[in-house]
Amino acid sequence: MPGDGGAGASGRGATSMSGGGLSYRTRRRLAILILVVGLPVYIVVAVNVVELFDRPGILVELLIYIVLGIIWALPLKAIFKGVGQPDPEDDDKR
Repeated sequence: MPGDGGAGASGRGATSMSGGGLSYRTRRRLAILILVVGLPVYIVVAVNVVELFDRPGILVELLIYIVLGIIWALPLKAIFKGVGQPDPEDDDKR
């Protein structure tokens, strides 16, 4: 029994640490949804918010867009982490 639960427990522990408890498939589907729907909405909102103010200099505006381009990914890092790797649960099924 200890050998049986050890491999499964470590596999589940790695998934929960990198994805906040979400399974690999759930994280993958959520990542696709974020990239296809969420990111374009974020871009439109960011552009509209920047346009509410007087247009800053080109370098300041570029810096604002670079910062906004990085900020969106920080809270979502756990979802995207490991999504491009093969499904770790597929190894157990083979």
